[in-house]
Amino acid sequence: MSRYILGRAAQAVVVLWAAYTLTFVVLYLLPSDPVALQLGAAGIETDKLSPVQLQAAMAKYGLDRPVLEQYLSSLWGALHGDLGTSIAKQRPVTALLGERIGSTVALGAVAGVLMLVGGTVLAYLASYVRWRPARILLTRLPSVGASFPQFFIGLLLIQLFAFTLGWLPATGSDGFSSLILPALTISLLTSSLLAQVLMRSFDDTLSQAYIVTARAKGLSRAAVQWKHAFRNAALPAMTILGVIVGLTVTSAIVVETVFARNGVGKLAQESVVAQDVPVVLAIVALAAAVFVVVNLVVDLLYPLLDPRIVHVPKVSR
Repeated sequence: MSRYILGRAAQAVVVLWAAYTLTFVVLYLLPSDPVALQLGAAGIETDKLSPVQLQAAMAKYGLDRPVLEQYLSSLWGALHGDLGTSIAKQRPVTALLGERIGSTVALGAVAGVLMLVGGTVLAYLASYVRWRPARILLTRLPSVGASFPQFFIGLLLIQLFAFTLGWLPATGSDGFSSLILPALTISLLTSSLLAQVLMRSFDDTLSQAYIVTARAKGLSRAAVQWKHAFRNAALPAMTILGVIVGLTVTSAIVVETVFARNGVGKLAQESVVAQDVPVVLAIVALAAAVFVVVNLVVDLLYPLLDPRIVHVPKVSR
């Protein structure tokens, strides 16, 4: 078991390092001068500076060093919790993230709960209902939910619940009520993906021999599905949890922009527009860290649901 955990943890570290390195390389391979790009974020027009002034500006932001040295310094600082300084805002990146991350975490938590409840309930009902028209309708709903762009869903929810009914605020980050519409916007996509996987998994699991045996013992359909089928059916769904979390993180950029929420997604949008490289790099690294941690947790939960993943029987010769 310890060997399994160490292996998964080592993979997580490598993936996180690769994501940080690849982002740094891509930002410096953009079809533009990285020095002019970053100084432009600080409001400095390089073509209007004398050579001496340009050298001084580059030294101020650490851009006069070789790219490899900048990368190693940035990586070393990130390992020690120093994500650099925003060029556009002239503030530590960690402070900017600290001000915004609470709003995004709250949004992700509510969206995650809605995703788990909505996806699981929909898949359970689709496998439980026997009336064919209702079953067809339930199995088609996830495809419909996953087919609409999130910005369109967000605007539709704003029009209906904020402008027409007046039940919820259209924008802002004040109070729990402001979380509902953006969380629904995110969870409609993620719960649809979860429901699709769970539906297929339920269908495969309910056809297994041990399910037939459980039914033959006189257990009710609800008891068979919940006590015997759900655990095995959840394994494939756990596989895509990392993907779903990745979608939640990327969706936050669009959703927080649509709903004018003061979160990390909005900060990412502002930083990309301002070409603020340190902030963009830090946000990508943060998103990769969330993705890696969730996948690591999923990998560690696998043996609890199915011990065969770790304990592989030895074949005698």
